[in-house]
Amino acid sequence: MVAVGQDSACCSVDRGDVVLRYRRRSIGSAELAFLREVIAQHGAGGRVHVSRIICRAWQWRQPNGELSLAACRDLLHRLADRGHLQLPPSLVRRGTSTPKRACYPVLPSSWIPLSWHPLNAADINLSAIEVRPIFPAESDGWRLFIERYHYLGSGRLVGEHLRYVAHVHGELVALLGWNAAALQVPVRERAIGWSEERKRDALHLVANNIRFLVPPWVQKPHLASKVLSLNLRRLSQDWQAAWGHPVYLAESFVDPSRFRGTSYKAANWRCIGRTAGRRRHRQDFLYDSTPKDVYVYALARNAYQRLRSEPLAGLR
Repeated sequence: MVAVGQDSACCSVDRGDVVLRYRRRSIGSAELAFLREVIAQHGAGGRVHVSRIICRAWQWRQPNGELSLAACRDLLHRLADRGHLQLPPSLVRRGTSTPKRACYPVLPSSWIPLSWHPLNAADINLSAIEVRPIFPAESDGWRLFIERYHYLGSGRLVGEHLRYVAHVHGELVALLGWNAAALQVPVRERAIGWSEERKRDALHLVANNIRFLVPPWVQKPHLASKVLSLNLRRLSQDWQAAWGHPVYLAESFVDPSRFRGTSYKAANWRCIGRTAGRRRHRQDFLYDSTPKDVYVYALARNAYQRLRSEPLAGLR
């Protein structure tokens, strides 16, 4: 039987038999033997059950204390793709062969009128804008609006993330989505002064603005930069409440073929360079994406210095 919590199952370092390094975790022969034993004994229980056993044995948790179940499942599939594990049907990814069509229930009643009439400059008082995290009942409405009106669609927010709504006297005027930082951004690493090792340890202190939508019926100069500024004022505190640690830097990637980054510049974001136009595809990077301008905003005093050298105890 698998002894949950035993140290022998934990990741090891500085060994010659390591077959994969994943999120500061080294997987070698001892770890593979443990994973195979867990799968053999508990694979019939499904992906979540197996992931929970592994995470508890390895003390693998997110910064907020929750088990890292999604990361564990991703690790199992990476090992299986490389031929190190044989996964039973109960552990195979679901829905990857046929894309699942998004299905959303009825919109929150407070958002419905927005699709009926335009809001022009005279309807919007910038000093009355409020930005807050969405309520759970608004999650489907947020995804529906982003899917319908954002050129990238709603996508998936995985791991640490927050979603916001901006409104004026109950009228929705903008939606924003934040996710964990991008893994590989050389211009960002150079700007901060990160080594690869330090980046792995401190990356959770950066948040990525992956969606920002002002609906097409909302017409107001300077609204976008005002919403960004209001969101940034509370982002780190909200992240602390949701995920157990602050964030020191905000980042965003702007497609220069579509946008000039005007709203970010007006909100005092700084463009630090451009990406190489690559995207992650499983274990590889494909250079078939449009290069993006990288914008950053410091959320804390001496943010770059703290990202480079501040002790991380208590920030996980």
